[in-house]
Amino acid sequence: MDYKIELLLNEFVTHDVRRLVLSRPRGFDFVPGQGVELAIDTPEWREQGRPFTPTSLPGDGVLEFTIKGYPEHHGVTEQLHLLRPGSKLLMSKPFGAIRYQGPGTFIAAGAGITPFMAILRMLAAEGRLDGHRLIFSNKTPADIICGQELHGYLGERSQLLCSRATDCNCRGGRLDFDFLRSNIDDFSQRFYVCGPPPFVNSINAALIELGAVPDGLVFEK
Repeated sequence: MDYKIELLLNEFVTHDVRRLVLSRPRGFDFVPGQGVELAIDTPEWREQGRPFTPTSLPGDGVLEFTIKGYPEHHGVTEQLHLLRPGSKLLMSKPFGAIRYQGPGTFIAAGAGITPFMAILRMLAAEGRLDGHRLIFSNKTPADIICGQELHGYLGERSQLLCSRATDCNCRGGRLDFDFLRSNIDDFSQRFYVCGPPPFVNSINAALIELGAVPDGLVFEK
């Protein structure tokens, strides 16, 4: 690992997602959408690094991570959720293929929204949100990360889907080939895709079948 950092704040965002604010080391810089590897700086967890995406902006004085926990795994995310301010972590240099490449549609599932949060926050700060759209799939309304913020950025261009709930403001249904075919008119545009690997693979395959250009797909390879 390249940097030692300190936890400043640890708070809930949703029932299973927490916002971790960390000190920002001197000389560290990143591009919105890139990830880093984080590890807890204790003997039993120091070698258990996992990738996470900063949801803060490059110009912020601290680093923010929005991290979903998986307590059933009894692993790193569970331990991160339990950390208290003052805890020490290790962090790698930034890496990853997801970065802003121009207007298009962001397609995310669950915690896959995190790289797009940094990008959308950057676009909002720069007054460049026009020409962008978000399709964000979750199981239930309780699982939506920063839904009000995202809707505030994009308004009606922010579509929130909930596959297991119909009695909410979300649209019911699954994000799949049929949904994409019915809800996207222009497949020549750029698409940003992030989520669990099976989701990314299926969405990319559907987009290409519907006419998207492979070079126009931005995702973590």
